[in-house]
Parts: sequence; structure tokens; C-alpha cells
Amino acid sequence: MRFLTRSLLGLFLAAVSVSGLVYAGATLVSAIQSRAENANGPRGEARERVFTVQALPVTTGQVEPVLSAFGEVRSQRTLELRAPVGGRIIELGDGVEDGAEVSAGQVLFRVDPADAEAALALAQSDLTRAEAELREAERALTLAAEDVAAAEAQFDLRARALDRRVGLTERGVTTEAALEEAELAVASARQAVVGRKQAQASAEARADQARTALERQNITVAEAERRLADTTVRAGISGSLADVALVEGRLVNTSEQLARIIDPSSLEVSVRVSTAQYLRLIDENGRLRDAGAEVALEVAGYEIASPGRLVRASATVATGQSGREVFVELANPRGFRPGDFVTVRLSEPALDDVALLPASAITVGGEVLVIGEDDRLSARPANVLRRQGDNVIVEAGALAGLEIVREVGPMLGAGILVRPLRQTADGQLQAEAPEMVMLDPERRARLIAQVEGNTRMPEPVRARLIAQLSQDSIPASTLERLEDGAAPRQGG
Repeated sequence: MRFLTRSLLGLFLAAVSVSGLVYAGATLVSAIQSRAENANGPRGEARERVFTVQALPVTTGQVEPVLSAFGEVRSQRTLELRAPVGGRIIELGDGVEDGAEVSAGQVLFRVDPADAEAALALAQSDLTRAEAELREAERALTLAAEDVAAAEAQFDLRARALDRRVGLTERGVTTEAALEEAELAVASARQAVVGRKQAQASAEARADQARTALERQNITVAEAERRLADTTVRAGISGSLADVALVEGRLVNTSEQLARIIDPSSLEVSVRVSTAQYLRLIDENGRLRDAGAEVALEVAGYEIASPGRLVRASATVATGQSGREVFVELANPRGFRPGDFVTVRLSEPALDDVALLPASAITVGGEVLVIGEDDRLSARPANVLRRQGDNVIVEAGALAGLEIVREVGPMLGAGILVRPLRQTADGQLQAEAPEMVMLDPERRARLIAQVEGNTRMPEPVRARLIAQLSQDSIPASTLERLEDGAAPRQGG
């Protein structure tokens, strides 16, 4: 009895072992068949990769290029304050400090006037003496003239006496000795007239010298008065003080620069451009165009801007420099200061039949990628005329009306299949309908079983995928992720 029981138990264990081996073999064969089916199915098919790109239509028209350059703000009106006379500063004007606003005629500082006052007093004393000398010379000239008149009257009297002597001598009334005496008297009177005239000429020369001395002394007095007035320095123009080196009690030398006055309402920008850019700013006669400009200064995230106008160009090129230097006058200089480094945007003549494209749409070889009717790319040459920051101006020509890729990447090139994204009228990207794939019943059942057997998948995602798989078609992206063995994303 015991032998029979052990025999039956051994047979049972042998049957169980054989059944397990058969089940394992069947499972292995099923797995091999399933793998072979997947290899021969859609997953084993090589599919072309499709890239999503942003499409940009090429529109032609008239574009006004903007020449961007950097420049330095300068003052058109700057006054250097220098000491007209040397000496000690004894007084400073109210509010005379660096950055202060001053008005024309305002007193800035005074130099000790003691020396200038003494020089003026001496010059005035010399002027009084010169005036007295002139009066004395004029009186001497008057007396000399009267002396000449008296000598001439005496000469006339002697001459008449000689004439009478001659008449008497001819009638034999007088002697020859009396006639000779009369002739000697006339000659003596004539010599006296000449002497008196010489004295008169000397008096006239003395008077002329006195007048000249008086004029020179008047100039000396005026110079002394000017030097005295120069001890008080006033502002020549209205503006802001800069580089102030004024201290009360300081000794200054003549012509020493002590400050500057800058007119903040009269500013311009010095801009250096290349020769090619300069040629685009002149007309057929070689003169600068009446071009508008915009001057901008970025300060701590804010931008100070002012309109301007191109006014002139430098007549020479400095040694070691290249290009041309042009000047832009600021129309609204509020907020700008001399020395600011600013950006200047100059308007160039408008270009016709051109297109404004993003710089990212141009390849390294100077081409654009055109999207064809079959959504395949083809390369077309693009003639770049100007570069405007992140944009370029190209010659439209054969590109007019075509769709190109907005941003060219390293994976894009001629012949690549793309999925273009187009913009709506308000600039938003159009939502592209997902590509749908039809499922046969066997494939649907296999995918549902795969989803149900995935224990790592969250329950909401599993329910949503089963609902999608119950439809006639599902998105191609979802199908691709399922067949790759990856769980779809929460939003996919």
C-alpha cells in the first residue's frame, strides 16, 4: 500500500514538471512570434524624419535702411574761463561750483584789484600831466604865431621905406648910403620873419607831440581801466560749469584755465562711419543729404532718445584714422551730456523692390531655404543689400511671393521634408492638426492589452489612452510612443 502511494505521488510530480515545461515552451514560442510580427510590421519600416519649421512669406516693397553707428556727444558752445590778470582770488560768486547753472553776465569770481587800481591812478596822473603839456604847447604856438605876424608887419614897413628911398634916389634927393641902409633894414626884417616862422614850426611840432602823448596816455588809462575791470570775471554765456578749479584765496596766473562753461542746449554727436557708409549719405554732387537721425543713450535699462539731423562732415581725415567723421545735431538734447557714448541711427535713401527678412533666415552660404508645394526645402541665393540689427534687407527678385524658413538650423537643407508652421494675421502660430493613423482590430487589441498590462502607467493616463485606442484613428505621435514602449506624456 505504501509503495502504491509513493508511485502515484511520483507520477503526479512528473506530470506537473512536464506541464510546466510545455507551458514555458509555448510562452517562448509566442514571444518569438510576437517579436517577429513587430519586426515585420510598421515598426520595422524606415520612416522619413520630418522637421517642424516656421514659414515666412517673402513680401516685397519699399524699405528705408537705417545706418547704425556709435558716436560721442560734444558741445557746440563751450567757453573756457581763464584768469585775465594774475593775482589772488578774493571773492567767489554765488553758486560757483562744478555742475552749477550760470547765466550770461553773472559774476563768477574777483581777483585782488589793488595793483590794477594803483596802475590806473598812475595812468590818470600821467594823463593830467599830458593834458597840461598840451595846453602849454598850444599857448606857445599862439604866441609864436603872433610873433610871426609882428615880424611880417615890421618887414612890410621896412619894405615900404626902401621903396621911398629908391624913389628919392632916382630924383637925386637922397644919397646912396641912405639907400643901402634901407636895403639892410629890409634884409634884417626878412631874416627876423624867417626866425619867427622857425619858432612857430617848433611850437607846432611841440603841440603835435603833446597831442600824441595825450592820445597815448588816454590809451594807457583805458588799458588800466580794462585791467581793473578784468579783475571781475563774469560768465560770457549761459550754461553749466565744468572742471571748476576756483578756490577763494588761491593765487592764479594770467591765462590760467579755471573752469569751463558748457551750453547744454547746443549739443552735437561726432560719428565715425566707413567710407562705404559715407557714400550712401551723400548725393550725386558729393554733398551730404538732408538725412534725419535718432540718437539713443541706454542708462540703467532706460533709453534716452532724441531726434537729430545730419549737418556736416569733417573736412579732413586724422592721421591713423579711416572712414569719415560726420556730425549730427541734437534737436532735443535733454538728458545728454558731452562725453556720452551714444548710438546713432541715420536714415538712408529708401530702396525699392526689396524684402526685409530675419537674419536667421540666411544660411552661411548666403541662401534662403524655400518651402515647396510638397513641403520639401530648396535653396535659393539671396542678395543681401543691408544688415539691420537682427534683420537683413535682400533683393526680392525671384523670391517674391515664396515661403521660406524663418530660422535655419544645422539639420535643415535642400531636399528635407518639413512641417511648416504659419502665422495668423495677428502674428500667432497656427495650430497644426495632428497626423491621425487608422488602426485595424488586431493592432488595436494588441495596443489596448499593452496599455492594460503596463503597471507603471498612472490610472488617468491609462484610461485616456484606452479611450483613444477605442476610436477608429489615433494621433501618430501617440502611436509611435506606444510602439516604442514609452508611456505617453500627461498632456500628449
